[in-house]
Amino acid sequence: MRGRTEILALFAFCLVTATTSFASTITYDSRAIVIDGKRRVLVSGSIHYPRSTPDMWPDLIKKSKDGGLDMIETYVFWNLHEPVRNQYNFEGRNDFVKFVKLVAAAGLYVHLRIGPYVCAEWNYGGFPLWLHFIPGIKFRTDNEPFKAEMQRFTAKIVDMMKQEKLYASQGGPIILSQIENEYGNIDSAYGAAAKPYIKWAADMAVSLDTGVPWVMCQQSDAPDPIINTCNGFYCDQFTPNSNKKPKMWTENWSGWFLSFGGAVPYRPVQDLAFAVARFYQRGGTFQNYYMYHGGTNFGRTTGGPFIATSYDYDAPIDEYGLVRQPKWGHLRDVHKAIKLCEEALIATDPTISSLGPNLEAAVYKTGSVCSAFLANVDIKSDATVKFNGSSYLLPAWSVSILPDCKNVVLNTAKVCFITTFASHFKFWLASLAA
Repeated sequence: MRGRTEILALFAFCLVTATTSFASTITYDSRAIVIDGKRRVLVSGSIHYPRSTPDMWPDLIKKSKDGGLDMIETYVFWNLHEPVRNQYNFEGRNDFVKFVKLVAAAGLYVHLRIGPYVCAEWNYGGFPLWLHFIPGIKFRTDNEPFKAEMQRFTAKIVDMMKQEKLYASQGGPIILSQIENEYGNIDSAYGAAAKPYIKWAADMAVSLDTGVPWVMCQQSDAPDPIINTCNGFYCDQFTPNSNKKPKMWTENWSGWFLSFGGAVPYRPVQDLAFAVARFYQRGGTFQNYYMYHGGTNFGRTTGGPFIATSYDYDAPIDEYGLVRQPKWGHLRDVHKAIKLCEEALIATDPTISSLGPNLEAAVYKTGSVCSAFLANVDIKSDATVKFNGSSYLLPAWSVSILPDCKNVVLNTAKVCFITTFASHFKFWLASLAA
């Protein structure tokens, strides 16, 4: 019996080892993130470790993987980890090393968004309060006291990850990191000091030698080799600032945050699925849901005026860790359909053509490999289109996915849902048209 137990234990260890062995070389080119020499189409979802409990983490990660995700994206929250200067807390809900290791054990990649300014509807944007009282400091600009503190904390997080061998360059799950956060939305307020600050932040991040690419979201002038990425409800029209960088979407807003006294945010899954398919249709190869699980703003962590304790975000996994249907299930099916097109998507750029007013085809074809996306971007009228000699019905505001350029495996507007859900979506479309 003891021998059998030892064999089973060894077998279990081998399984864990097999699922936690990751790539060693992560680069990028004009089409995609490149993992060990191969371009990849990646689907990611945000789960913020301190917005749930450690007991919830394994189940949240499993549901994410079952939903078709390849990666989990999370911020790192400076004020949570260093509430007093040089006094750190990485225990309980703050134990993001444990969180990253659990993601790795499930066989998923990690995008670590260090910031350290994160916004995220989090108290003080993630900055610790003591930072405010450093003499001469000015946040997020070309200011030496601020840059010294930002570099110190960023380097500490990177060193922690290196010590635990969690970067892909060390065989770990982290294949991307982010420095700063949506600075391009407000950099004009900083005048001439903004550009040298961003250049410094980029150089500082790269100098930490993580062995994985760095990104800056909403930063159109992100210096090479930093990848600039898109955040928003729709990013299909986004273009990176260099033809040597891939088209990436770091925040696809699955809903919105809740304000006290405000309506509960709601984004129909048909619209979310449409946005996802359109992004891959028009050349994207990486997109992340913000949020995939929103969770809860525990304690006094919520930021901004009147932002509620709940950070549910109308995400595919709800505040309590339960699958939200039909959103979770329909997006899972969208991911499967897109993955059927991966060989074509990574091989070439799309050829885009008009099929009529508000109607568009995108074809990825190289040799015998061919995949196509047919889109109807009209919000009111269904349409029948001719493509490759066949007729296809396209409901309003939808994308059909044809992995072989012939057969539709999924249309984003067609969901198995109850009548009341269909009514909600029709009402939402009518409000857009009004």
